[in-house]
Formats: sequence, C-alpha cells, structure tokens
Amino acid sequence: MTDRVFIIAEIGINHNGDLSLAKKLIDGAAVAGCDAVKFQKRTVEAVYTKADLDRPRESPWGTTNREQKLGLEFSQRGYEEIDRYCRAKGIEWFASAWYVESQKFLRQFDLSYNKVASAMLTHRALLEEIASEGKHTFISTGMSALDQIDKAVEIFKNAKCSFELMHCNSQYPMPTERANLNTINTLRDRYNCNVGYSGHETDTTVSVAAVVLGTSSLERHITLDRCMYGSDQVASIEISKLCHLVKEVRKVEVALGDGTKTVTEEEAQCAQKLRTVNTL
Repeated sequence: MTDRVFIIAEIGINHNGDLSLAKKLIDGAAVAGCDAVKFQKRTVEAVYTKADLDRPRESPWGTTNREQKLGLEFSQRGYEEIDRYCRAKGIEWFASAWYVESQKFLRQFDLSYNKVASAMLTHRALLEEIASEGKHTFISTGMSALDQIDKAVEIFKNAKCSFELMHCNSQYPMPTERANLNTINTLRDRYNCNVGYSGHETDTTVSVAAVVLGTSSLERHITLDRCMYGSDQVASIEISKLCHLVKEVRKVEVALGDGTKTVTEEEAQCAQKLRTVNTL
C-alpha cells in the first residue's frame, strides 16, 4: 500500500453471472485507472437457510431464491478466467468471502488483498480464517456498532494481520445526509489505523469529500447500466462516472499537498509587485 488513495471498483454481483459482462466491467475499471476490482464469493447453501432459498423469487435464472443466488455465482473455471483476465489487464482483483469455505476457495488464486464485507463483520470464524492469511484486509463497517468493530479489530491485531477499516453506510442507495463522513475521523482516532470509505451513493461528491478527509482507500460499486437487473445496480455508478471520480480523486490528492506552509517562487514574484509596504 502507498500514500495514494487505493481505488477499488466493486463489481460484486453486478456481472449477473455473465463472464463477458464481468470482463467489460474489468475493462472499465482498468480504463478509469482503478487499482483493483472486487467480486463477492458466496457458499450459497451455507450462507442462506433452506427456507430462504426455497422461497419464490422471479429472476432471469428461475422462480426461486436458490436459482437466483446460484445464478450469480461463478464456477471454478469462471474465477480462473477472471484471474487470467485481470492479470492480462494489469489490475488487481480480490473478493469478499461470505463464508469460511468461500475464503478457502479464494486462497488458490494467491490474491494480494482480502475483504470483510459489512454483513460478515460479526462472523468470528470467517474473520479468524481471513486474518490467519496475513494479507492486507479491507474491513467494511456498515451496520456495525463500535463494540462489534472492537472485536473484529482485536482478531486482526491478535493475528498481526495488516488491515484498514472502511467507513460505510449499508443503505442501498445511500442518501447524502446519511454519509456521516466525520465517522472516518472517529474510526481513525479510536483504532489508530488507516480508514477508507466504501460508498453506496449515486453520485461522486461524497466520495471526493471522503478523500479530502484523508481516506486511505475508496470503494464504489460499478455497473454498465444502473437500470440492469440486480439489487446492487441502483447503488452503483456507471463507467463514465467512475472515470470522472478517479480523475477527481487524483486531482484532490495533488491539491492537498504536504501541509508545509511555504512561499512559492510565483508568490514571491507577486509579493514584489503587490506589497508596496513591508514593515514586518
């Protein structure tokens, strides 16, 4: 990791189980200049109860919730192709595992990073499995109280596993007034660690503001079209807006500078012209 904001384009499940669609999203993230793309990996039969999977749900894959959930999951071969494609594009990829077996599955790809999804922050066995790998881990804090975050942080500190928290509001999409960006400072002060921002808003203003507050990472869901089928599409930004966001973040990084008060050469020239009185 560097001092530059690490920008993650979350593809998540917005690929709708279509590998060609996933590749287009990877292409978009690479063109925009993102540092990584992120997916979600679920062990469906373990994450959800049988009753939940059996309930009726109309989707492109069938008429039950099980068919919809399974339709969104890539196979071993699919992830092998994602791994190959990202390496060819020169962009990192990783995934948030939603069960211990999913984390073990991801281990075969020798990824540089791990991710704890907000929904999984209270899953002790999963957190211990992730921390045991010792890879730098992004931990989203949506839906979590400070005492729950305390316990998660303790697991990673005890394992001596590098991590950073990500401030997050898990409302999809998130209204601007719910951003509460000053929580970034609260988390940084309480845990003495880097803090990123994982956003679910529909524009880029909040994300840029988070960078101004000193976030170490920025994660945004991306899509080719917010009107596509899928629960996360509406809380995502399209590729054109992603490109705009990355450019704005990099401009803000330059504008923030190092905080040292200096008089530039250009200012000194202005002073010669404008300061007719200099008695200090």
